Amino acid sequence: MVERQKDAAGGILDKVQEKLKKLGIDIETCCDHIDYEGPVKCVVVAPGLKRSVQEMGASTRDQVVMVRIDEQTSRDLDAWVETGAVRSRSEAAALFIREGLKVRKSELEKLRSALDDVKQAREKLRDRAREVFGEDSGPESGG
Repeated sequence: MVERQKDAAGGILDKVQEKLKKLGIDIETCCDHIDYEGPVKCVVVAPGLKRSVQEMGASTRDQVVMVRIDEQTSRDLDAWVETGAVRSRSEAAALFIREGLKVRKSELEKLRSALDDVKQAREKLRDRAREVFGEDSGPESGG
């Protein structure tokens, strides 16, 4: 069973490498300069952002996130605005944050259970604090 899975994965990898070579991309050459040991994540990203821009336009963007960026990133966002693909730096930043989160979704999913554990620990701490200080203590009660 394990051998069959390895063969299937190898077959998929061979097909991907063949398609990339047809596009003029040689995986071996691309990765030669990378000094990295261990598993490498291969992510397939849709060639265009049109669908993502449309999805963003269909949803309300009402959450504000303030972030400091370096000068080059600012110029890159401005360039996207200049192309007309997005209307503002804010829209460009939202688009690329969204796209980046999609690419790293599997890593975040791996961390979800640990995040749930932290949330439960905080709730337990608050419960214990209420026991120690009384029900009316804490920032919510003003005391």
